[in-house]
Amino acid sequence: MARLVFRLNNVPDDEAEEVRELLRQHDIEFYETSAGRWNISLAAIWLNKNDQFDHARELINQWQQERYERLHEERQAVRKRGFLGNLWLGFRRQPVVFVMYLLAVIIIMALSVVPFWLFSGIQL
Repeated sequence: MARLVFRLNNVPDDEAEEVRELLRQHDIEFYETSAGRWNISLAAIWLNKNDQFDHARELINQWQQERYERLHEERQAVRKRGFLGNLWLGFRRQPVVFVMYLLAVIIIMALSVVPFWLFSGIQL
């Protein structure tokens, strides 16, 4: 009987491919199911043989820990170089674009709220 070993819903393509490659490297037989046309089914990697489940889960858990540590180190390196953004950095890098986006947000909010003010009788 097949066993679910890894869910693929909301998983980036590179991560899913790394899991597939990990299972192939260790000769673990698997198959995939997709989320379907409307994304309501379970996208997952399933094992054909139950006796390989513990070994596969152990490999995936170890790989996930290594991936977390690697990505965490990369993020820290990016943060140290100052490339991780926040609002102030975004404004300093591209002030015109920042102001344009800000104006767009204000206009959209005004168009969303003003009709309710007009119908409620509140004076502007």
